[in-house]
Amino acid sequence: MKYEAFIIKYAEIGVKGNNRHIFEDALVQALRRALLPVGSFQVTCIAGRLYVEAADDFDYDEAIAAFQRVFGVLGICPAVTIRRTERRLPDIDALGEAAIRYFESVYGLERGKEAAPGEEKTFKVRCRRVDKSYPMNSMEVDAAVGERLLDAFPSLKVDVHDPEILFHVELREQVNLFSEEIPGPGGLPSGTAGKAMLLLSGGIDSPVAGYQIARRGARVEAVYFHAPPYTSDRAKQKVIDLATLLSRYTGPIRLHIVNFTAIQLAIYEKCPKDELTIIMRRYMMHIAEELALQNDCIGLITGESIGQVASQTMQSLAVTDEAVRRLPVYRPLIANDKQEIIRISEQIGTYETSILPYEDCCTIFVAKHPVTRPRLDIILRHEEPVREELDALTRTAIAEEEIVTCGGRAGNGSDAP
Repeated sequence: MKYEAFIIKYAEIGVKGNNRHIFEDALVQALRRALLPVGSFQVTCIAGRLYVEAADDFDYDEAIAAFQRVFGVLGICPAVTIRRTERRLPDIDALGEAAIRYFESVYGLERGKEAAPGEEKTFKVRCRRVDKSYPMNSMEVDAAVGERLLDAFPSLKVDVHDPEILFHVELREQVNLFSEEIPGPGGLPSGTAGKAMLLLSGGIDSPVAGYQIARRGARVEAVYFHAPPYTSDRAKQKVIDLATLLSRYTGPIRLHIVNFTAIQLAIYEKCPKDELTIIMRRYMMHIAEELALQNDCIGLITGESIGQVASQTMQSLAVTDEAVRRLPVYRPLIANDKQEIIRISEQIGTYETSILPYEDCCTIFVAKHPVTRPRLDIILRHEEPVREELDALTRTAIAEEEIVTCGGRAGNGSDAP
């Protein structure tokens, strides 16, 4: 016996009321896309249960990895399914025999073989009888299947409180047998919450921020500010690589690469040195907003966390936000400390790329003693003499952007509204 089916569990989708079918459909489509590189699968949703059934041989580990990159998946249950014959579910004898074969295959138990001391396994049967026409109730099925397992395997012991094996028997339109639930990423299917523009740097934080917002159902585009010759092509490639890694979860990402050199030089030459970072950040946000509006995004995403650096104090964030007039700014990491962010980056596979020594911001543009409590009125006054020039440079930078599509077909590239 080998697994030929999976039961996919979700959580939040179940409380979406009349809109639930929209989220279920989006999740079905996302699962189909995620599994295309793995093999041929049929994905269906029946009475609130998502089933994935293989049409041919597939790599089990690759399938699990694909499931774990689909937002909306709470749990993955490798299952054995038994279909109805002559419109009937199997009787209790056939059900008991199927349970015995399951324990032989999955746990390597041998019928009639005693276990060595200390090697016994504890188990519990939990039946869910959705088909009320079945002639036995759930407790009777629990007892009957459990009895047959005990007779077949002396190495098994019942433990109803804390069993090592919780064996599920579901009596639905078919019988589902499973005993393992592998965690998925949770969240909501991609595309069910709109689209947002991620300010993606080569650091640790911004890919994690993009992941976190995508996990809440948003599709992601990204913008990267490149400053040749002060930042290298390797720094640019690093960001493309990060977007590609992130696309495994979000679906393909359109990366907007903006040449920021002229803007940085103008700010560096004509603005106070301690305000360089905050003013540059304001113009990055302004450009990101313009690109977002041009590409039907309804928000910006940044990887900022309060107090992490000078440009991320509460005063600095307030001054930065003033440059964004028409869209909300989402900061999912705002209260996370660095270790929490690093943990997520390791989990999603972006950390090792993020720490490569190719800086995305040249050090000559970073003030030695940046202002940490900027005042908006002072910043606006210092921007005024150079604003017309900066606005013109901004328009040129947007017009000359380079767009790279990162990642191919993926599990979460949903077109759901």
